[in-house]
Amino acid sequence: MVGRSLFARGASDNKGQHFAHLKAVEAYLKTGTELPCDLTFLIEGEEEVGSESLGPFLKQHRKELRCDGIVISDNGIPSKKHPALTYALRGIVAMEVRLDGPDRDLHSGIFGGSVENPAMALCHVLEKLRDKNGCVAVPGFYKDVVPLSSFERKQLARVPHNDAEYRNFLGVPELFGERGYTTNERRAARPTVEINGLTSGYQGEGSKTIVPAWASAKLTFRLVPNQRPEKMHNLIGEHLKRLCPPTVRMTVTPGHGGEAYLVSPTSPHAQAALRALKLAFGCNPVLLREGGSIPIVTSFKKTLGADTLLVGLALPDDNPHSPNEKFDLDCFAKGMRMSAHLWQELTRNGQS
Repeated sequence: MVGRSLFARGASDNKGQHFAHLKAVEAYLKTGTELPCDLTFLIEGEEEVGSESLGPFLKQHRKELRCDGIVISDNGIPSKKHPALTYALRGIVAMEVRLDGPDRDLHSGIFGGSVENPAMALCHVLEKLRDKNGCVAVPGFYKDVVPLSSFERKQLARVPHNDAEYRNFLGVPELFGERGYTTNERRAARPTVEINGLTSGYQGEGSKTIVPAWASAKLTFRLVPNQRPEKMHNLIGEHLKRLCPPTVRMTVTPGHGGEAYLVSPTSPHAQAALRALKLAFGCNPVLLREGGSIPIVTSFKKTLGADTLLVGLALPDDNPHSPNEKFDLDCFAKGMRMSAHLWQELTRNGQS
């Protein structure tokens, strides 16, 4: 322990955040105070590898796990002066696209100019997936996207952010994103297309003058509420095939997918969480939409019919998954108080 932080693997992600809730319940028990509602702790260790066992477990134990709401602390807050309720997460659809040309690598001096180069063809196809304004250029892609409300944009504007500092932090000369939106809006609440990897031809030292036989790219599309992964995969796959020139053969292989998540920030559960955060941190909390995906949250909704409150306690510099991972002890203490208040606030409006 150094200063006001605890340094350990998993201190912030996610043992420390779990422990804050357990310590809050311990305080109730040690002081002989009756808990205002029934609580069930469900802790599993496979979140980083897809929680493959948890989905079937939920279905198998649906009756035992029946509840009015779920609380997860597995995310973060902008600062200790900006505690936050995360009310939306982006979804995701992944795929790999491959173009095959000649049945073998060809000598570019002998054959170049007489056959299509699959790597060149793939570059042309991928270039047409995004327009100059940063929008996904797949027909129908935005059909189900709900525009950000003025209320949501005001809430995101409360989150501390400086574009120049962000640019320097990332080490890029300029930022880029969908025109008409702020950086926080783009990375938390708007859909995207990303090329995650490109493979083709010779990539060793020096040169090898070939026309490669094939080229492939791994793609992910981040989705927002109302965009369904299955529908989006079909829509994108059909568009890719329309873009494919007749000189090569295309294969689109589906990858993993997960729906976006949204809970109304005006719901009784959400309002209870906001009150608990304010009582614990001593300042008005902000509402966040986060760009990452936690697919199990939608499983909770579908299987148990319960909304999830995402009340994170981690700070931006806690280094999860990295050396010197830490958990701020002030956040730990305030997290315990937030948890103790939360159970009371949830029952105040008849929630239990």
